Amino acid sequence: MLEAGARRERVDKVLTRLLPATSRATVQRWISEGRVRVDGRACRSRDLVGGGQLLEVEPGPRPLSAVEPDSSVVFTVLYEDEHLLVVDKPAGLVVHPARGHRGGTLVHGLVARRGGVASADPRDPHGVERPGIVHRIDKDTSGLLVVAKDDATREGLKAQLGAHQVERLYLGLTHGVPPNGVISTWYARHPRSRMRFTSRVTTGRPAITHVHVLEEYGGGRAAFVECRLGTGRTHQIRVHLTEQTRTPLLGDTLYRTARVDPEVAAIGRELGRQALHAAVLGFVHPVLLHPMRFESPLPEDFRTAQGALARLGPRA
Repeated sequence: MLEAGARRERVDKVLTRLLPATSRATVQRWISEGRVRVDGRACRSRDLVGGGQLLEVEPGPRPLSAVEPDSSVVFTVLYEDEHLLVVDKPAGLVVHPARGHRGGTLVHGLVARRGGVASADPRDPHGVERPGIVHRIDKDTSGLLVVAKDDATREGLKAQLGAHQVERLYLGLTHGVPPNGVISTWYARHPRSRMRFTSRVTTGRPAITHVHVLEEYGGGRAAFVECRLGTGRTHQIRVHLTEQTRTPLLGDTLYRTARVDPEVAAIGRELGRQALHAAVLGFVHPVLLHPMRFESPLPEDFRTAQGALARLGPRA
């Protein structure tokens, strides 16, 4: 029963406030399924309710994941509580099912764990294939991801990501040496390649990458760089380094330009993937409300490539 004198509001808004662990999208789904009644009658999300009215809610089942559990998927959990977990993903592991990757993904491993993950996002048409996933990194990028275990945490993390309040720092190895500074462009899917994106457009979504060179190798033939994301577009660092500074990542066969140093390229081929590592992840815990920051050390294959670059002499 709502308190006498309570002002009239939409029923979905009222229930979201009264049930803080439940997202508004979930409440709206329950309403559409006839699981919410006002004074004994079914209602719509936009109906107004006020003081003295009786709200009855029959929670619906969580949307089932379409992903079969697979306990053989290997990844490292750096932190876990009842609301979220932070994962250190190895290179080569796909985050969630997609075309060409129907099994053996991080999500398959997550749903096999006792702690579980959040229910599928009801607003995501592919949510049943990526429960708990609020952001992702490419298959061949290693490093840190945060995964939600309940709806409220999922929505809180998505809000921070949308407001660009999550700290994400990547380390990479580049052909040549990019200038220090901020890369700010428009960003869109490539007009001639479904797999690629481009910053060479005049419309699209904004994309911002902060680049800082940590070390140079071979008299400028390659570099160890730090990239902080101002925005988190798909392939953003890879595209910005290739198109805007002409210093593509080692081992990046999708975006690498034709003119690269052959010795540096050989080191990239030996690495066998793009030289990019999600090294730092920071955010405010959506439920506990305290800041959290995690760091992942460089994996062995990345350090091996780095060592090979350090032995390069100046270009002849």
